[in-house]
Amino acid sequence: MKEAGRQQHGTASPCAACKLLRRRCAWDCVFAPHFPADEPQKFANVHRVFGASNVSKLLQEIAAQHRGDAVSSLVYEANARVRDPVYGCVGVISSLHCQVQALEAQLAMAQAQMVRLRMLAHLDLGRSPTGTGSTTTGSSSMCPPSPIYTPGGHGDAAQTPMLSFSYER
Repeated sequence: MKEAGRQQHGTASPCAACKLLRRRCAWDCVFAPHFPADEPQKFANVHRVFGASNVSKLLQEIAAQHRGDAVSSLVYEANARVRDPVYGCVGVISSLHCQVQALEAQLAMAQAQMVRLRMLAHLDLGRSPTGTGSTTTGSSSMCPPSPIYTPGGHGDAAQTPMLSFSYER
């Protein structure tokens, strides 16, 4: 299997690691299955960040079935370190965490707005167009403060108005 990916016109082509390190690629090269000759930058970044000797030792200590995952992680971390030498993957994780928090806040606001609009629709259904339905004026001591819906613009119903809420007691 290793040899099939390295055969090129009847001669064994060295893997990207052996090319960069300028050494002969042995048939049992630990790098060959994971760093093909056509992806030299992949190993170059890993070598720059972790060092070939450390990666070789790490891959030899890991079971063969887990080496692919380990190399994938090393390549990702190395690429992140090349892009951001100080924070690496931690910078990416932190950025994604901030995005998740912002999206959760937006979701909470949208859900609160939906609840408010449903409450307004429910109150509007309780009122009769002739004025004989139940209308409430003032505030009840049993109810929490009610937000007031204020459309941002006056237009047809097809437009989505900007919403602003204020609370009155």
